[in-house]
Amino acid sequence: MEKEAIGKERVFEAVEKYDVNFIGLWFTDILGNLKSVGIAISELETAFDEGMGFDGSSIKGFARIDESDMLAKPDPATFQIIPWRPKEDVVARMFCDVLQPDGSHYEGDPRYVLKRNLEKLREEYGYTFYVGPELEYFYLRNDKSLEVLDEGGYFDLTTLDAGSDLRRETISMLGAMGIKVEASHHEVSPSQHEIDLRYTDALTMADQVMTYRFVVKEVAQQRGCYATFMPKPIFGVNGSGMHVHQSLFKGTRNTFFEPDEEYHLSEVAKQYTAGLLRHAPEITSVTNQWINSYKRLVPGYEAPVYITWARRNRSTLVRIPMYKPGKEEATRVEFRSPDPACNPYLAFSVMLAAGMAGVKNRYELPPPTEKDVYRMSDEERAREGIKTLPGSLIEAIALTEKSELVREALGEHIYRNFITSKKVEWDRYRVNVTEWELKEYLSVL
Repeated sequence: MEKEAIGKERVFEAVEKYDVNFIGLWFTDILGNLKSVGIAISELETAFDEGMGFDGSSIKGFARIDESDMLAKPDPATFQIIPWRPKEDVVARMFCDVLQPDGSHYEGDPRYVLKRNLEKLREEYGYTFYVGPELEYFYLRNDKSLEVLDEGGYFDLTTLDAGSDLRRETISMLGAMGIKVEASHHEVSPSQHEIDLRYTDALTMADQVMTYRFVVKEVAQQRGCYATFMPKPIFGVNGSGMHVHQSLFKGTRNTFFEPDEEYHLSEVAKQYTAGLLRHAPEITSVTNQWINSYKRLVPGYEAPVYITWARRNRSTLVRIPMYKPGKEEATRVEFRSPDPACNPYLAFSVMLAAGMAGVKNRYELPPPTEKDVYRMSDEERAREGIKTLPGSLIEAIALTEKSELVREALGEHIYRNFITSKKVEWDRYRVNVTEWELKEYLSVL
């Protein structure tokens, strides 16, 4: 309670110092869409003490009409001034916990799901879960066409890279909101870009991912273009991924590092990696939650569809970055299949659950695959026991429906509503007649 009081005090001091006029209370629905309830400063004390009411039945996957009253209670630790607003009209934001009218946590709140999983990790193992995602995205002329801004390629620094100024401005905005950026660069595809966030604890990072996506889009809109995190918007080029670097710390010690072990990986790190590999198929509907996600998850285009791991090989699902002497805290595993359009609160939850199943059950890590898996024949992959991720959303959902691991990680409410929502999405897609079908069949059938 003392920490909360200090947090509230800091917020009120900042509100007075910067003459804040308005505060957005941010939260997400189960699919990761950002929502906001705006309040005047006069309502801030009430928001902290009781939460601000809203209609939960209007939010995707939240509540039925007969249990619709919800409260958004702000987390003072997430207070930030929104830097692109005019100085004469200062606006701030805080992320919220969604509560029921009696003050209890709402089971349909994705942020609460992640908080619950992280608390369980601390209680059972004393671990803190750290993540560092690399989110890719495209800049387009507008949201109605696929016209790109440049023809640059990977790491290009040329006049072709029209997104450089956009990236720099975005990084400046993120820095103003307390979000640390490690690197940014042009990606492989034309007009594709990447900004890498410095690793931090998973809850803070999930909040940062939501903020990051909003800021990228906001800066693009202000500059008269459009940014999309759609996993595969353009046919024939690489899609956008969200490679997630992850590790477990106990205090300041990285439990993934072991100086005398092969690859400098501890037993915990090996078991965690084995858990990610074994449970990857059943968590894929959460880490890759859209129909379009599976247009990216196809062989080629650097998309990791084969369930293998390696150190240098970027065609594998899990990569272990090379150890650098003196950088023990940087020992980590990189899970490469997620895409940047997922709900980060749920995605981090199921990745953690998969990895910790490996630790809890002492899974044995299979040998690494340093060969290019894409160039192997089906027979070679079968001989080496290399399996693949699901090839479509409905395949992924079918695996998730059988998964006790995902059910436990998400909780019954979100688990059930997420699957229902995805089945509805699949049915809408399934009955649609596409342009491809018309071109392929209309003149010959």
